[in-house]
Amino acid sequence: MDTLENIKQQIADNAILLYMKGSPNAPQCGFSMRASQALMACGKRFAYVDVLANPDIRAELPKYANWPTFPQLWVKGELIGGCDIIVEMYESGELKKLIDEAAAEGEAGE
Repeated sequence: MDTLENIKQQIADNAILLYMKGSPNAPQCGFSMRASQALMACGKRFAYVDVLANPDIRAELPKYANWPTFPQLWVKGELIGGCDIIVEMYESGELKKLIDEAAAEGEAGE
């Protein structure tokens, strides 16, 4: 499977997916740390891909997403945004609502 197909598959298979540097418990940059903390605070499970361990995804995803930086949050196949957007949505309560809905749909679809 080529990298682009792999990215599309990851996005399709995971209702809530964070492309980040490092992991939620060991982020490798401040932006990824803030984004993953906001997501974890929503209290639902989410998938993540460490782009530092996957240089092919790190190279291809910005072109596919038309979004140049990491982290990138994808919910139900749609790019939500990066760190600033994730944190703003968390602070407004919008992120928790979005994550709760996606998690509920993901559980119903299993």
